Amino acid sequence: MTLRRRHWLALALSPALPATATPEAMEAAVKAFVGSGSLRSGRITLDIAPLVENGNTVPVTVSVDSPMTAADHVRSIAIFNERNPQHEVAVFQLGPHNGRAVVSTRIRLATSQQLVALARLNDGSCWQTRVDVIVTLAACIES
Repeated sequence: MTLRRRHWLALALSPALPATATPEAMEAAVKAFVGSGSLRSGRITLDIAPLVENGNTVPVTVSVDSPMTAADHVRSIAIFNERNPQHEVAVFQLGPHNGRAVVSTRIRLATSQQLVALARLNDGSCWQTRVDVIVTLAACIES
């Protein structure tokens, strides 16, 4: 099959995502974070707007229901996404000295996608929550 000039232009101008930007690749990254432990739902809240006008800078807050004592605290919080070139958005290390298990940042979103927030507690358990986000103006697109 021969590609004509207009086909090359269409391919070059289309907002194609990298081959690794798939839900399966995100699940592999989540599994690598969790390790051999089981993943449970609950105890964690991912606060992000369900409809994002501009994917270039999106505020996000993750909080975990934890007393943050020496006996019961969050060790790490991670944010993953399904459609960006890199699935691991951020990993935060915490301890009982933090007082509260809450982190905030701004992220870029390539397109409408699912985000996953994970929390690893000091007892080894991992907790998750998932949120679908619609992005009207995409970011992170390689052309």
